Amino acid sequence: MASETNETREKSLNFLEEIIEESIAKGEKRVQTRFPPEPNGYLHIGHAKSICINFGLAKKYGGKCNLRFDDTNPVKEDVEYVDSIKRDIRWLGFDWALERYASDYFDQLYDWAVVLIKKGLAYVDDQTQEEIRLTRGTVSEPGKESPWRNRSVEENLDLFERMKKGEFADGEKVLRAKIDMAHPNMLFRDPIMYRILHAEHHRTGNKWCIYPMYDYAHGQCDSIERITHSICTLEFDVHRPLYDWFIQALDIYPSHQYEFARLNLTYTMMSKRRLLKLVQEGAVMGWDDPRMPTLCGLRRRGYTPTSIFTFVREAGISKSDNLIDMRQLEACIRSELDLTAQRRIAVLDPVKLVVDNYPEDKTEYFDVANNPNREANDTTTRKVAFTKELWIENEDFAEVPPPKFKRLTIGGEVRLMGAYIVKCTGVEKNADGSIAAIHCTADLETGKGNPADGRKVKGTIHWVSAAHAVDAEVRLYDKLFTEANMNAIPEGSDYKDYLNPESVVARKGCKLEESLKDAKPGEKFQFVRTGFFTPDSKNPGVYNRVVTLRDSFKPAK
Repeated sequence: MASETNETREKSLNFLEEIIEESIAKGEKRVQTRFPPEPNGYLHIGHAKSICINFGLAKKYGGKCNLRFDDTNPVKEDVEYVDSIKRDIRWLGFDWALERYASDYFDQLYDWAVVLIKKGLAYVDDQTQEEIRLTRGTVSEPGKESPWRNRSVEENLDLFERMKKGEFADGEKVLRAKIDMAHPNMLFRDPIMYRILHAEHHRTGNKWCIYPMYDYAHGQCDSIERITHSICTLEFDVHRPLYDWFIQALDIYPSHQYEFARLNLTYTMMSKRRLLKLVQEGAVMGWDDPRMPTLCGLRRRGYTPTSIFTFVREAGISKSDNLIDMRQLEACIRSELDLTAQRRIAVLDPVKLVVDNYPEDKTEYFDVANNPNREANDTTTRKVAFTKELWIENEDFAEVPPPKFKRLTIGGEVRLMGAYIVKCTGVEKNADGSIAAIHCTADLETGKGNPADGRKVKGTIHWVSAAHAVDAEVRLYDKLFTEANMNAIPEGSDYKDYLNPESVVARKGCKLEESLKDAKPGEKFQFVRTGFFTPDSKNPGVYNRVVTLRDSFKPAK
């Protein structure tokens, strides 16, 4: 029985957990991870997977996870992004052991670069970036050595120090590792370690005008922090040998890199550079636009940390890239809100319904269930006002009903949800032929049950008291793009050609039940028969649709 349990447990582990447990079995007593975002944009749902992995593994195995900002490019980085990243991580429910920055280690990284120069493993190159690119070679052809590759150690030390002092212009010189211009791994063909950038850094100001490249800085930063498991996305697997080369050449703590498949979603983009372009060109309302895959956008839309955790778990952790259906994410939040969100009445396309036989000055209150879902186990109710004049959905009335129409028609009856059965007696129209009001009479004996004569009424519609209604704008969100796989659009295509013109539909003049007048951002409600909604965090009186009520999609088991 014990062996069966162990076998079951082994099968339930993902490959990263297997790696950690194997290292623990070999005597490793410490698990130290890190989450290393570059502060050049806002975090998105793909980063949530990395956050869950790095912080989650550290928590599971009694270890620690650092937050380290990869701030080596002052041209693109900003304090705004630093603050947003910290805010999003905390929103997900995680906290870090240490807050660190690559810039904390600039002095050490410089000193180590000097060590590599002294070992004959780095040199200053006068070639331009374009010249370096052209001489790197191809997969089938070796690269060409730089004319400055064999400078003396003394000359390289002098030039590198002068680079640091700011004696040269941007792009005039670079520091390259001296490895092998014929190496089959293109990254080993004398990679650039430092470039000149005369730009103010958000933390170090103007102290530095040379900045380390990712491939040089990342492994050394991991080593300084004694990271045991440096977990990256799959595109960095080809970088791992170079990661190891620098650590071995410097003979420093041997951190190890492991890679997992990044999270790609249908109908969206996961590139911070492309998402920034959406913001800059006004295609969206900012980084927190509810249509964006950013964590702040998802939060504003009404997604919860729990729903994101569920989605990440269901998407799985593997070494193979795949494209996850957006509907799987939607299914996660829908399942959660179906149990947790209280029901409320909202009429999005209102038309007046006048109950002619109801007293003008009377207000009656009906008890309506907050969440009738049996699994929610919510037995609470709320009072909903009923008056002579009501609002109902335009689509719930038809003068000439289509086949099988079960809502209100002239001469027909429907149940007003939680209240009376009413019978339509006629319509009042405006000069342009549009409906000004629908008239009906109520069977006043049916407020708490079925008709005494036993007749059956098939249709039930929702309603809001006109005298108590709260005016609101309701925004219905859909996919941002029309193409499922935005990574596969033809080279040179303009992403704007794929924007969905109906990604947001704003319904103004909506009528909501009175209990929603004090609703606050972050609260979620199910608008009966419509979907799940939350008040917008930036615009009072605006509600964002989190997700529709139903979808044919079935999440993976």
